[in-house]
Amino acid sequence: MRLSAFLCLALLLPLATACQQPDAGSNDDATADTTETIPFRPDGALAFLAEGDTVTTVTIEIADTDSARARGLMQRASLPEHSAMLFLFPREEIQSFWMANTPLALDLFFVDADSQIVSIAKYTRPFSDEQIVSEAPAQYVIETPAGFADTYGIVEGNRVRWERE
Repeated sequence: MRLSAFLCLALLLPLATACQQPDAGSNDDATADTTETIPFRPDGALAFLAEGDTVTTVTIEIADTDSARARGLMQRASLPEHSAMLFLFPREEIQSFWMANTPLALDLFFVDADSQIVSIAKYTRPFSDEQIVSEAPAQYVIETPAGFADTYGIVEGNRVRWERE
């Protein structure tokens, strides 16, 4: 009985500590990122194109800083309908992603500097630390809810066009 009471206490103590509010004067971004859901911020629109015709359009949140790219869709329990995250990188190169702290299954579209989709990772596994690597150099990556590529028939070789609001 004492052992199970000790184990309960050992499990509950970290939970109680994790639920505490950070100090008012604290500027610890890591604490804020792990305790709150981050809302979707519309920054523009992106169209998926097949043979020059628009297949579908989504509202995008743009990740164009190191911290925004590192955070990605972590701590996002959902995305608004017809929305996505667009990652902008300074150079076209092999890109590598993972799903740690990401509760959503996603489709990842790796896009080269000429806006052509060079590889797609479909139905990625939430909370996985497995590396998801582009099959060719890419300068942009688009994350959508899993199944998006299959729903709209988006394939490698299709193109994208995006603009900021």
